Amino acid sequence: MAISQKLKAFLDESKAKYTVAKHPVVYTAQEIAAAQHVPGRQLAKSVLVKTDQGIALAVLPAIALIDFKKLKAALNTKSVSIGKEADIRVAFPDVEVGAMSPFGNLYGVPVIVDKTLSQAQDIVFNAGSHTETIKMRYADFTKLVKAKNGNFSQPFPGPKKKTPKKKTPKKKSSTKKKPAKRKKRKKR
Repeated sequence: MAISQKLKAFLDESKAKYTVAKHPVVYTAQEIAAAQHVPGRQLAKSVLVKTDQGIALAVLPAIALIDFKKLKAALNTKSVSIGKEADIRVAFPDVEVGAMSPFGNLYGVPVIVDKTLSQAQDIVFNAGSHTETIKMRYADFTKLVKAKNGNFSQPFPGPKKKTPKKKTPKKKSSTKKKPAKRKKRKKR
């Protein structure tokens, strides 16, 4: 599957400047960033979430995770969970599952964008398939998607550092050891 025709038509009608890039089949945001040689803070990943008010699309940098407590507050909802593949198929029928663009507004899905993504001048995101991405200016994206902004991301935990074990002095036992007997040397 190529770029979503719905997305392409919207961007072209809006006269937005963007570029499309192809890459090998990849599925995670980190893999896309690596395949496209872009920093993870510049790659916008889209996560479908379910709330007690319906579905929404949370958009954040690839190098971040959703802080569900913060997202609940930002969406002013009582519950938030990750949407299932079936939810994605229903909401985004013309895209590959997991390859949604951040333009949920084209599908009647409210969009919330994490504020940390605004630090990137240009962003890269899925174009509707696992083999193509779109690159455009962040300012143009926000103008077109008309998303709510929020602060709901948290950094990926880095690799666990191995802390060196502290050398603890050996405890002295409460019982005294008898000194070892020395062998007497024979005099010559």
